[in-house]
Amino acid sequence: MFQNLTERLEAAFKSLKGESRINELNIANTVKDIRRALIDADVNYKIAKEFTDKVKDKAVGEKVIQSISPGQLMVKIVQDELTELMGSTAADFQIQGSPAVILIAGLQGSGKTTFTGKLANYLKTKKGKSPLVVAADVYRPAAIDQLTVLAEQVGVDIYKEPDNKDAVAIAKNAIQEAKAKNKNVVIIDTAGRLAVDEVMMKEVADIKAAVQPTEILFVVDSMTGQDAVNTAKAFNERLDFSGVVLTKLDGDTRGGAALSIKYTVQKPIKFVSNGEKMEMLDVFYPDRMAQRILGMGDVASLVEKAQAQFNEEQAKKLEKKIRKNQFDFQDFLEQLQQIKKMGNLKDLMSMIPGVGKAMKDIDIQDDAFKGVEAIIHSMTPEERANPDLINPSRKQRIAKGAGKDIAEVNAFMKQFEQMKQMMSMMNKMPMGGGFGRGMMKGR
Repeated sequence: MFQNLTERLEAAFKSLKGESRINELNIANTVKDIRRALIDADVNYKIAKEFTDKVKDKAVGEKVIQSISPGQLMVKIVQDELTELMGSTAADFQIQGSPAVILIAGLQGSGKTTFTGKLANYLKTKKGKSPLVVAADVYRPAAIDQLTVLAEQVGVDIYKEPDNKDAVAIAKNAIQEAKAKNKNVVIIDTAGRLAVDEVMMKEVADIKAAVQPTEILFVVDSMTGQDAVNTAKAFNERLDFSGVVLTKLDGDTRGGAALSIKYTVQKPIKFVSNGEKMEMLDVFYPDRMAQRILGMGDVASLVEKAQAQFNEEQAKKLEKKIRKNQFDFQDFLEQLQQIKKMGNLKDLMSMIPGVGKAMKDIDIQDDAFKGVEAIIHSMTPEERANPDLINPSRKQRIAKGAGKDIAEVNAFMKQFEQMKQMMSMMNKMPMGGGFGRGMMKGR
């Protein structure tokens, strides 16, 4: 995410290395490099210029204390300005009403339908709501089929009228259906087009007038940069939407949309989405995104993702097993499955300060654990629970069942034993607090 922008900004800050104080002369090149980095990331020139002028004014007026270098001070100033540019604080999401109605709009291919499924899952699992998703795209039959599959996947009801070509009527009928079935949130997935056109705008505006939505979310493909911002402006002029959703942040995102859209339409980014998994939806925090853009990681989001997958009771049980050196292959398999639910592995690694930069040229596939899982699945329940049972003949059988070489099985067994020893040592440390409690810290 924003890899090129991060590298360009880091290079800009290096020009202050070795300087003892900040002044107009030594800051000029840094500011120029920051502006170029933003423009290359597809940020509008006017926005980039205004941003760097603010940074320059703040930097020149700051005094560098002895414990902080000019470069560190500049990073802090840019971080603060990036946070403000993207909205300062996380925006509220209104889901009050009987039912609350959320209207989803955007161009075709922006990820609206996938986001609709993710939002339904988020409201159900994180907010305790009972959502109804509505297939109001009457032009693309695949959209109705896709939303049906996603609704089944996340366990929510869907309202659809495949033979009805009146999107406004479908939306109104869906509200009545929601009231009859005691659904407290209705999420309406509307049609998209390849470009902004009058027919599309009139239809979505008519749906808005008919159902009076609590929230109108504009979904934008973050890879489209400045074009996405221009589209958002056109939609906002017609719909006056309440917030923006950035999708496909796991792609080759340049950063232009994330950095420009709040400034341009004066509407907050409310959610960010990446990947196809229904759990991959996050509330947008401007300060955390600024940290990630500057290569500082995002520990807060990483902890939240972990806490969503590990409950306290499971963590305590796991901690007891580790303390008694009873951590087995079944425990390991369960932990792998929980980690996979947290999201894309490379994205997770990038949230750890310093790790993202080290991992930038390393390709981590989502199925990185596939081989390990195959080995464990080839074990009997007794072998999973008692690793000491596994002798050379059992290893041969496990390797054959997993389709692996015996050397791979031996290597995994050795790594597993080393990991157990490390866990045991960590839990003997006086300030450790235990593996389980450490995971749950902050609850």
